[in-house]
Amino acid sequence: MTRAEGVITRAPASPSRTVQRVTIRFADKRTTLGRRVVESVGNHMTLDRDHPESIPTLFAGLSDAITTQTPKDRPTRLGLTVIDYKEVSGILTKPKGFMAGYDFTINPYSGCAFGCSYCYAAAFARDEESSSNWGQWVTVKENALDLLRRLRRNLSGKSIYISSVTDPYQPIERTLELTRDILRELVHHKPRLVIQTRSPLVARDIDLLQQFEVVQVNMTVTTDDEGVRRAFEPGCPSNQQRLDGIALVAAAGIQACITMTPLLPVIDAEAFADTLLATGVRRFIVQPFHPKKGQYSAGTKDTAIPLIRRFQWTHSQYQAVRSVLSEKLPQLGEGNTGFALA
Repeated sequence: MTRAEGVITRAPASPSRTVQRVTIRFADKRTTLGRRVVESVGNHMTLDRDHPESIPTLFAGLSDAITTQTPKDRPTRLGLTVIDYKEVSGILTKPKGFMAGYDFTINPYSGCAFGCSYCYAAAFARDEESSSNWGQWVTVKENALDLLRRLRRNLSGKSIYISSVTDPYQPIERTLELTRDILRELVHHKPRLVIQTRSPLVARDIDLLQQFEVVQVNMTVTTDDEGVRRAFEPGCPSNQQRLDGIALVAAAGIQACITMTPLLPVIDAEAFADTLLATGVRRFIVQPFHPKKGQYSAGTKDTAIPLIRRFQWTHSQYQAVRSVLSEKLPQLGEGNTGFALA
């Protein structure tokens, strides 16, 4: 039985920035945590496989145990998702449309196992079949790290968005750690970085994120109701897991943002706002569903339309919830202007 220790230490405060550095020390091999790394930012925590009650529940549902992986693991299937591996010609993309305000995007994967019903990224799939089967396949860009290592371009001060048409912390990332390797390489380039995800797995990489001078982690939380979440996002981590994950990021001194994009039906807007604030996050973005307007515009995937009708979620209801959120949340942006890196 393996044993892993999670140790949290706070780095000395500097005049410009207060940092709470999170370090996870393992007693044996390279280990991936399948459950919550730490429940709160404290002084010490031991995670023991022999005593499951000592393991908090941040990653519960993503895995049933702490599992030991090796760098050679290359799964070809993860649940119902087919995984394949491909070399690509480039990893830095000059964005257009919604992301045009950034210098580059990086997508370590093509496709996304989360497969949200409304995801606009399905429109960028390689063919109609891949678009229809969105959520059932993922392509790993296996030479992404090598491309970054060979890069001759100066990325210092450049704004990079990870990721625009995939989730960099989808389930396969737990095994491959491709996003983590990319972050480790990018540290030396000193870009201005935004991470976009709906997975608490991002908390695993706090140690690397703290090394960037300018970085923001965006966590997508779209509703206050698990029934709504399961209808629109059945393959995703729960709302509470995401809230716990971004709370841990914020507590580590990393700029954090909660993105309600798109905002799904909300049961209690006042209580939802209070729950969001309880994470310690102070930046928020909200956005309604959008019809398709063109190749480079975010558009609601067709499979979400019946769900929108089922829940009778109208634009006026969106506006009513947004009004409550704007009164209670300290910094609420909307649409693409909200996604601008501060």
